[in-house]
Amino acid sequence: MSPALSNHFMDYASFHGTPGNRACHYIGIPLIVFSACGLLGAIHVATVGGFMVTAAEVAIVGVTLYYLSLDATLAALMLATFVALDVVARQLPLGVAVVLFVVGWILQFVGHYVYEKRSPAFYRNLAHLLVGPLWILAKATGRA
Repeated sequence: MSPALSNHFMDYASFHGTPGNRACHYIGIPLIVFSACGLLGAIHVATVGGFMVTAAEVAIVGVTLYYLSLDATLAALMLATFVALDVVARQLPLGVAVVLFVVGWILQFVGHYVYEKRSPAFYRNLAHLLVGPLWILAKATGRA
């Protein structure tokens, strides 16, 4: 793990100290990422070799490149996760994706304001919007 990622994780963890907040994030962040794939999947960008490329795939490539700068193994694991979520999210009706996105964000704010009693980390550092999903994956795989 790079020093940059270690610093991100330490800072991120300092905003997620209570079990209630962490639980809200363990559910809310995957919902947000999944539904974002569904929402961005509704935006057609190009067709390549018969495959419709959407804004979801463009975002996945961009975020994966950022993750590669932090940790190659976690980036590869997250890419596999993104691809699986993207495949399933393509089947989501747009309205369901919107509801899941809103529910995911509600859970984030419940975690911070009900349990943590502290504003979200991304208020101070927008990079935490991308660090959160990687932190969840790192926790789930024992890499954090």
